[in-house]
Amino acid sequence: MRIFDPHIHMTSRTTDDYEAMHAAGVRAVVEPSFWLGQPRTSPDSFRDYFDALLGWEPFRAAQYGIAHHCTIALNPKEANDPRCLPVLDELPRYLVKDRVVAVGEIGYDSMTPAEDTALAAQLQLAADHGLPALVHTPHRDKVAGLRRTLDVVRESALPLDRVLVDHLNETTVKEAKDGGAWLGFSVYPDTKMDEVRMVALLREYGPERVLVNSAADWGEATRSRPARSVT
Repeated sequence: MRIFDPHIHMTSRTTDDYEAMHAAGVRAVVEPSFWLGQPRTSPDSFRDYFDALLGWEPFRAAQYGIAHHCTIALNPKEANDPRCLPVLDELPRYLVKDRVVAVGEIGYDSMTPAEDTALAAQLQLAADHGLPALVHTPHRDKVAGLRRTLDVVRESALPLDRVLVDHLNETTVKEAKDGGAWLGFSVYPDTKMDEVRMVALLREYGPERVLVNSAADWGEATRSRPARSVT
């Protein structure tokens, strides 16, 4: 069986994880750019990070027979820091790279005006570059965050069927599906979704336009394992 993990933060994982993923059948991944835990304070640190996603991580993955792709964006959390906003002007030169498959993660963290502005600007970049968008729904006030996201997308030049709305759960899946977006679910057993709940949602809503991922970042590194969502 060949498996594709559409959202996994391998920057926060070890080479042992790549080996375990290959053994489980993973042959391709998409790594979205995200908040690393320590706030970045200048565009230079973003440039180094984006370069690593386009150079070092594909090299690491290839050692274990895994194709690595990425998405590039200013994430919603750091969109609130004025020192980071010049990154928006840097994005076009990265979005034309071969391994970049979408603009993301974009969306909301605290649903601030700054996040509104960054989301709208990056949806326009996605439309301009013919790319889909990967949207992060907030950890808090998920229903309000989803509705605000759908409203901003509807006002943009990017059709909803070119948008993957991620980190959905039982409270948001129906509205996202009815809106016409692709549906993303992260198997984080403590804070987002576990295997039993995920299977129940697939039985209720079906597998069409659904992507299930492990995310597997630093936040739940011991609980959200790279192979967890495929076992």
